[in-house]
Amino acid sequence: MRNFLQSIPEAVKRLFVVFVVLVGGFLLIRVSLPPSMKSNELHVSSTIERETAKPIRHAGSDVCADCHDEYNAKKGGYHRNLSCETCHGPAKEHVDNPTEAKPNLPRMREFCVRCHAFDPSRPTGFPQINPAAHNPLKPCVTCHNPHDPKPPSVPHECQACHAEIARTKALSPHVMLECTTCHVVPTQHKVTPRAVMATIPAEREFCGKCHSQDSQMKELPKVDLATHGEKYLCWQCHYPHMPEVE
Repeated sequence: MRNFLQSIPEAVKRLFVVFVVLVGGFLLIRVSLPPSMKSNELHVSSTIERETAKPIRHAGSDVCADCHDEYNAKKGGYHRNLSCETCHGPAKEHVDNPTEAKPNLPRMREFCVRCHAFDPSRPTGFPQINPAAHNPLKPCVTCHNPHDPKPPSVPHECQACHAEIARTKALSPHVMLECTTCHVVPTQHKVTPRAVMATIPAEREFCGKCHSQDSQMKELPKVDLATHGEKYLCWQCHYPHMPEVE
């Protein structure tokens, strides 16, 4: 027996020891776990019992409609997909005792910028601002009705929604061009940007106004539209907000 053990390679012995430790540790942990963590049925039942024992804090937006006309304004506004309690906090106590228990009224700028401070990961057209520059020190509710937060006047600058593109274009050879040089922007686009889109050039000849060999624009890169890029639109190969310069 001793000869047999001595003939086993050292690596195999170590592997066996590790295996024994792992199996022993697993069995020890399993024995020490409470029954609710070893049985799925017990886990589900104990979780339901624990959660249902907690006091109810949220009332749901539908009950707000019984007393508050603001509910109808919100229902047709840009915040229609937000629950009332998203901004006002849990309202079960207010529903049970409207006179004594008042909901939270978030009037500080810091509350609104949780969603509306500029973040490049948000979808195009989502209203975003630079809190340090946009009406500094004023509460958002000074100008915006939170239940129907249409801007008091439509944005006059594209960077109000397209700040990331504006920063790129600021370092581009196209920096001196107004956005409306290439885009037709309907007024309604500034109010409902995702429903009414601005146009983009649909023909190669549009870019050719400046960049074709026949263009009268001086000191600009010129190409032969008949052979350059074949049938592709210019912006399919060249990013127009930061076109490369050859």
